[in-house]
Amino acid sequence: MKRLLLAALALAATPAHAADRLTLLLDWFVNPDHGPIIIAQDKGFFAAEGLEVDIIAPADPADPPKMVAAGKADLAVSYQPQLHLQVAEGLPLIRVGTLIATPLNCLLTRADGPVQSIADLKGRKVGFSVAGVEEVVMDAMLRPHGLTRADLEMVNVNWSLSPALLSGQVDAVLGAFRNFELNQMKIEGVEGRCFFVEEEGVPTYDELIYVAHRDHPDRDRIARFLRATERATEYIVNHPTESWQVFAAHAPELNDDLNRMAWGDTLPRFALRPAALDHRRYRDFSAFLAENGMIPAPQPVADLALDTGAE
Repeated sequence: MKRLLLAALALAATPAHAADRLTLLLDWFVNPDHGPIIIAQDKGFFAAEGLEVDIIAPADPADPPKMVAAGKADLAVSYQPQLHLQVAEGLPLIRVGTLIATPLNCLLTRADGPVQSIADLKGRKVGFSVAGVEEVVMDAMLRPHGLTRADLEMVNVNWSLSPALLSGQVDAVLGAFRNFELNQMKIEGVEGRCFFVEEEGVPTYDELIYVAHRDHPDRDRIARFLRATERATEYIVNHPTESWQVFAAHAPELNDDLNRMAWGDTLPRFALRPAALDHRRYRDFSAFLAENGMIPAPQPVADLALDTGAE
C-alpha cells in the first residue's frame, strides 16, 4: 500500500506533457472570416489536439506569407489568388488547408447609383485596394460586355472601399467582401449591389487558405490544427447562435452590428473539410492567370498545394 501511495504521489508530481506550440498569422485583424480559428481556441479544440496556438494579427496584411516563407511563423492565413503569384515569384509557400471555401470578392456599387450593370462602368471610376490580381479580375469581368480597363478609370483607394463608394469618390469598388462592405453600407442606410466575380468570367477559388513553408511543413501539427478547425466549423454550423456568442465574447470590439451581420453571411462559406484540396480550382485559376499574363505558365497543383485531406 505504501509503495502504491508513493507511486501515486510521484505520478501526481510529474508535470503534464507540454502542448506543441504553433504560430498562426492572420491576414488582418480578427473578424468573422476567422470564426473557426477563434472557436477552436476558445472552445478548447486546439488544446484537445495537444496544441497551443499563438494567433497574431499583422500590422501589415502583406507580411504574413513573407514571414512564413522566412521561417518566422508556422502558418499564415492568406488568399489563393495571391498564392499563385507568390509561388511564381519564388516564395517557398504551399497551401495546407482552406478556411473560406468560396470567393468573397465582388464588384460593389450603390443599388441606387448609375451602375446598374457592368456595361454601365464605361466612363466611370472604379476603386481598388491591391494592384495585380484585381486588375486581371476586372479585365475578365469587363470582357463579356465589350469593355476594357481603358474604358474606365481605376482609382487606388487603399482600404477605404465602402467609404470611397459612399462619398461618391468612385462609382464602384472591386475587392469589396460581400460579407463586410455590403453590410457596412447597409448600416449606413445605403443598399449595395454585388456583382459576384465567379459569375462574371473569373474561375472560382478559395478565398482564404492556410499556407506553410513549402520545404518543411510540420505535417503532424498541421493535421491536428486542421482537425481542430474542422471540429470548430461543425460546431458553428450546428450551433450558429451559440458560436456567435463565443466569438463575440472573444474581444469587446467584435460584439457589434457589423460583425454580427457578417457572421451570418460568412457561416455558409467556411470550409467544412479544411484539409481537403480541390485540384481543379488550383489548376483552373493558374491557367487563368497564365492566360492573362500574370504568371509565365500554368503551375502544377503540386507546386501550390498539399492535399492534407488525403493523408
